[in-house]
Amino acid sequence: MNYDLMRRLAGEFGTPLYVYDAEVISRQWQKLNESFAGHPTRFFYAVKALSNVQILRLLRQLGAGLDCVSINEVKLGLHAGFQTEQILFTPNSVSFSEFMEARELGVHINIDNLSILEQFGNHFGGDYPILIRINPHIEAGGNYKISTGHIDSKFGISIHQLRHVERIVKATGLHVQGLHMHTGSEIKDVGVFMQGLEILLDVAERFPQLEFVDLGSGFKVPYRPADAGTDVAELGQQVAERFKTYEQEQGRSLQVWFEPGKYLVSESGSFLVSVNVVKHTTATVFAGVDSGFNHLIRPMFYDAYHHITNISNPQGPERIYTVVGNICETDTFAWDRVIAEIREGDVLAFHNAGAYGFEMSSRFNSRPRPAELLLENGQARLIRRRERFEDLLQGQMEE
Repeated sequence: MNYDLMRRLAGEFGTPLYVYDAEVISRQWQKLNESFAGHPTRFFYAVKALSNVQILRLLRQLGAGLDCVSINEVKLGLHAGFQTEQILFTPNSVSFSEFMEARELGVHINIDNLSILEQFGNHFGGDYPILIRINPHIEAGGNYKISTGHIDSKFGISIHQLRHVERIVKATGLHVQGLHMHTGSEIKDVGVFMQGLEILLDVAERFPQLEFVDLGSGFKVPYRPADAGTDVAELGQQVAERFKTYEQEQGRSLQVWFEPGKYLVSESGSFLVSVNVVKHTTATVFAGVDSGFNHLIRPMFYDAYHHITNISNPQGPERIYTVVGNICETDTFAWDRVIAEIREGDVLAFHNAGAYGFEMSSRFNSRPRPAELLLENGQARLIRRRERFEDLLQGQMEE
């Protein structure tokens, strides 16, 4: 992180402020492509991580597709210039009307429950190819709230219901183009992905029209200074070797798809806040900043760790602080964190703030949402203006 640049941006655009570095996104994209070069692979960026249209356009230029979990994410992708073939629609617990709309738009459709599968088959038969999302009963991920493949998860069709799936496919003539699973987020163990791949390859034998299997994503990114992320190079090598064997044994070739979100954008993001007060109590020194969980909810929602740097005094003596927000709730970003000495007016930078930061923000306490910047070739470009008081009234009915 360039502290001088970040201080200048905080001074020019104000805080709180999200800043994304296009070079980091490009670097992460290149890592993925190099890691999986041994087998035909496609990557669909998970829009839910960060949906700013300018970020989507950057990823389109790099060659990504989009993984969308709502019909409005699909429309954002189309607005950003993606072709329908580049968009995958993977919702859950939505009405059949959203599937109808997705079909009208012409994107890939991923179905994760028997009811919708049967309705879709009855309406369209084999005229429109689909994916089926399987629940593999694998518990994985860094937090139970982001674990999506276990037996109690709302996502996917259980592997123990495959006979029912086959009956629906046979009765309606559905064209199953792909099989999908996503077991969770923050998965460090490469073996989890390979376990999932084995399940999908076993299921694949039931669907002769299959063209690809989709392993979702959940690649871990390092949040703490000593953290290690998912070894995507090792995973890419194992995937390529497994598919080579599969092709020799089965006599057919399948693509593999992934849906990275956090992996592509998390490390690109910095969240800049200003210190309003340094408050000493009988037990704690609080650094109170001009933001809260209305702008970055991950630490409160997931107990997530974000490394914090005092970019106004990076070489100062280290002290212990509890960093808190200005919301009328207990919104603690960091407990007893060692940080270079903090003074009122200093600017703090939260690292790894590109994924699920602004995207999960709100106007709680009637505080407007922050601005977003994109750094490209050393130049900062405003990609979302800071909200104003007038924005809080938008949509409200006046007497």
